[in-house]
Amino acid sequence: MDPVQRIPENQAVPFDDVNIAVADTPLMDAVAALGGAQAGEIREYLQPIGALAGTAEAREHWHLANQYPPVHEPVDRFGRRIDEIRFHPSWHWLMERGVGFGLTAAPWTSDDPAAHLRRATGFYTWGQVEQGHMCPITMTYAVVPALRTDPELAAQWTPGLASTTYDFGLRAPQEKAGLLAGMGMTEKQGGSDLRVNSTIAKATDVRGEYRLTGHKWFTSAAMNDVFLVLAQTDSGSTCFVVPRVLPDGSRNPLTIVRLKDKLGNKSNASSELEFDDTWAVRLGEEGRGIRTIIEMVSATRMDCILGSASIMRKAFAEAAWHARHRSAFGARLIDQPAMVGVLADLALESEAGMLAGLRLAAAMDRPDDEHERNLRRIGLALSKYWVCKRTPMMVGEALECLGGNGYAEESGMPLLFRESPLNSIWEGSGNVNALDVLRALSRENGTLDAWRTEVGTVRGEDARLDAAVDEVLRRLADPADAEASARWVASRMAAILQGSLMIRYSSPAAADAFCASRLGGQWAGTFGTLPSGLDLQGIVERAQPAA
Repeated sequence: MDPVQRIPENQAVPFDDVNIAVADTPLMDAVAALGGAQAGEIREYLQPIGALAGTAEAREHWHLANQYPPVHEPVDRFGRRIDEIRFHPSWHWLMERGVGFGLTAAPWTSDDPAAHLRRATGFYTWGQVEQGHMCPITMTYAVVPALRTDPELAAQWTPGLASTTYDFGLRAPQEKAGLLAGMGMTEKQGGSDLRVNSTIAKATDVRGEYRLTGHKWFTSAAMNDVFLVLAQTDSGSTCFVVPRVLPDGSRNPLTIVRLKDKLGNKSNASSELEFDDTWAVRLGEEGRGIRTIIEMVSATRMDCILGSASIMRKAFAEAAWHARHRSAFGARLIDQPAMVGVLADLALESEAGMLAGLRLAAAMDRPDDEHERNLRRIGLALSKYWVCKRTPMMVGEALECLGGNGYAEESGMPLLFRESPLNSIWEGSGNVNALDVLRALSRENGTLDAWRTEVGTVRGEDARLDAAVDEVLRRLADPADAEASARWVASRMAAILQGSLMIRYSSPAAADAFCASRLGGQWAGTFGTLPSGLDLQGIVERAQPAA
């Protein structure tokens, strides 16, 4: 045999040609538990997504889309301002399939009673391929509930946003087979403090139409067809619909100042935009812009949770696959107690994050149920804070499982690691979400009751969870240091919610280990320090991707 073709000794075989949905037992168990009568249909829906996501072809597009990031083309060859963005073909390959799987706005036009849960499972699975392109997919999904503030605008835009056809390029919206959406809220002088936004909106002579002047500090995917933005009118912050191309086919006056050079998320064209007499249509009442756009923010936060869970699952799967095929000190890594402890701990973190995201997606399918509505409100704030915050530490530990191989770019683990902090920052960073938890608890009736009812479904099944619930309720009864303790409250309530979901939907061994470590205090704070006496081998065997 040619030496070049020999199989390297003691190296993992490629983690390719594995259906990452079917091979994910925790996901399949969650679908069976949460999907009800639609569980079979959801499993069937996931088959082709998981099969394609687990191919060498998908892995190659993941790397290429980030190796060759988008390029801003401010002018054409004649010097005319065009402000377009050129993407590598791998970006378009990823987008075409993500849109084709119905991961954009399709659930909002579906009569499937589990449409949002179905889409969430697809988002979680396909997101394991590449995270950057999931940003415009998320924005397109999330814009519809905000557009419904104005039925006429919703009717105009929703069919294109719900399309499963990826139709790239700047053309009149009515001429395109599919549309994508974006959002522009933050500005350089205020960041998360939207009250100090300085973009100005001036009404025209046509009712509902305005002209915008100002700057947006972060706008993802500036080649998308339509954006929701905030701007100031005489009545205060107001929400507007801003298309890139006007109905007559002319370009809306809008300048891309630059593309952001980010830590990760390189494939996605995050940009700064300048409005100069930019045409817009008001969405909702003047002065009520934040309340109008918050529906979009809520939906994007759900995808932040799912995206972080997706990253964690990918990281765990890569670590477990490597450990199964790599030997050291006379035994496979996956058979050695220290590695089993680490992998079991990573598996718990991954599954708990996935369950939180899917449970909240299932709540989206029951908008008229008061409990589900209130649970979604408090659960999104809690889980956005906690799941996204846990991801970087978890991914760093998973990378370490591969040793030096994991530190090499070709493994993909550095890509995951650089991506891991993103969702904790997007759509409100840690303090913003922790304080939003307190705001929801103090100002929105029913949110605490919804959390207490949800975690109360397993009351009496685990003493550690029961004690943690009682501790939180005592803390909430004394609001003296509420703001200073916001992170503690958010962390504890989120972990308790995850614990209740693990008890209901995971294996007994995994639920026991989660409650012992995350709620019972039997954990040293780093992965691989689970208490003794747990079925760690069983946890790993259940969670690792099947060959």
